[in-house]
Amino acid sequence: MSASPPPTPPPSRSGRRTAAPSGAEPPPPPPPTLVQPAPPESGGGRPPAGRRASVRQEPVRRRRLWWHRLILGLWYRPVDVFDEARDRSAWSAAVLLCLISGGIGIVSVGPFRAQWAANHTAALQLAGMAEAGVLLASLGLGAVTHAIARTLGGNGRFAPTASLFVVVFWVTDLPRLLIAAWLPTSSTFVQAATWTTWGFGYFLAVLLIRGQHHLPTRKAATAVSVQMLAALALLKLGPVQ
Repeated sequence: MSASPPPTPPPSRSGRRTAAPSGAEPPPPPPPTLVQPAPPESGGGRPPAGRRASVRQEPVRRRRLWWHRLILGLWYRPVDVFDEARDRSAWSAAVLLCLISGGIGIVSVGPFRAQWAANHTAALQLAGMAEAGVLLASLGLGAVTHAIARTLGGNGRFAPTASLFVVVFWVTDLPRLLIAAWLPTSSTFVQAATWTTWGFGYFLAVLLIRGQHHLPTRKAATAVSVQMLAALALLKLGPVQ
C-alpha cells in the first residue's frame, strides 16, 4: 500500500500585495500668503506627470476683485485683500480714487474758490489741469515704488504694484482730505488725522510690497520710505495750505 502524498500547505498571508507606505506622496504645501510665504523649491521636487496633468485640468479659479471690495476691505482686512489682489492690477479703482481725492483737494483750497467766484470756466480749466497733475503724480509714485522694489530684489510686476500703491495712497489719505476741507489746516484735529492716516498708509504700503515682490519686511519698508516721506511733507506743507 503506497503512502498518500503530504497535504498542500495553505498559501502564506505574506504573499498578499500590500501598499507600501514609504511610496506615498506627501500632501502639497498650502498656497503662500502674506503671513505664510511660499517655501523654497527643492531641486528634485517636481511633481509626477499624473499630478501635473490633474493640475492643468483643474485650474484654481479666482473670483473677480471688485473695486468697492478692494477699497473698503483695506480698512478692516488688509492682509486678506492683498492676498486676493496678488498679481492683479487695479487701474479702475486707482483712477477713481485719484479723481475723487484730487477733486476734494482742489475745491478745499482758497485760490480755486477765488477763481470760481471770478470765472467759472477758468476755474474748471484749472481743476482739469490739477486733476491731470494728480493722475501723473500718482502714476509716478507707483512707478518709483516698483523700480525701487525691483532694485532691492523683488520679482513683482509693474501693473499690480503701481496701481495698488496708488489705491493704498489715496484710500488712506481720503479721510484727511475730507476733514481738511472743513477745518483749518493748522488745527490739531487735522494734524492728528494727517499723522494717523500717513502711518496707516505706510503700514499698508509695506504689506503691499512685501506680498507683491516677496521681499522681507525691512526691504519692503525701504522701498516705500522715500515716497511716503515725500508725501508726508507735501501733505503738511503743500496742497492743503
